[in-house]
Amino acid sequence: MRPFPTTRRALAGLAAAALLGGPLSACGVLGGSAPEAVAVVENVQGKNTAIALDKGFTDALGQLGLTPGVVGKAKLKKGSLIFPISGGNVTVFEPGEVSPYVIGQIQHENSGLTLSAGGTTVRLSNFNVDPGVSRVYGDVAVNGKTAVSSAYLFKLDGRTLKPLETKGSTAILEGTKVQISDVAAPLLNDTFKTDAVKPGLLVGIAKITVNTRSAS
Repeated sequence: MRPFPTTRRALAGLAAAALLGGPLSACGVLGGSAPEAVAVVENVQGKNTAIALDKGFTDALGQLGLTPGVVGKAKLKKGSLIFPISGGNVTVFEPGEVSPYVIGQIQHENSGLTLSAGGTTVRLSNFNVDPGVSRVYGDVAVNGKTAVSSAYLFKLDGRTLKPLETKGSTAILEGTKVQISDVAAPLLNDTFKTDAVKPGLLVGIAKITVNTRSAS
């Protein structure tokens, strides 16, 4: 564990960058027949998802006496948690034909974050973004022992999403809010004997950067 410092082919790759763009409704066909997919990326690779931590979140950790850290391949640079994208798959439809028009998953294996206090360490890792329901799932371990697998940890709110930006062979989408879920909040409260972690607590703002070509 390393402690924190103080302080969508191209179309498919671009669509993959919109995975954090919720809120998205349940999948459903708006027309009378099932539409064909515009593009499919069977093996998404790179680059990363970064979360610029909200001051309110870091202040709350301090007030609770929680020491944060990163594990595996995660990093913290310039106030942002960075989780490398390890894989996934994306299917893209024409916007307006299917809702959501991007379905699939984006995986971040072998990285995560920890919260520690009073001899107890909670590890949240192996994050999996599900754009169809605007949720992030992950594994939870307490003092090295698995407590829950594929738990609903964070909810995503894309109403503050910025327009898509492209740079060379990458696409960037930034502005989605990452918040503590109503599942994670009581789990953390029970573990650390507090009631201060509230559902909806803003963790930070997400920035996802992906390659605009599917991996071979």
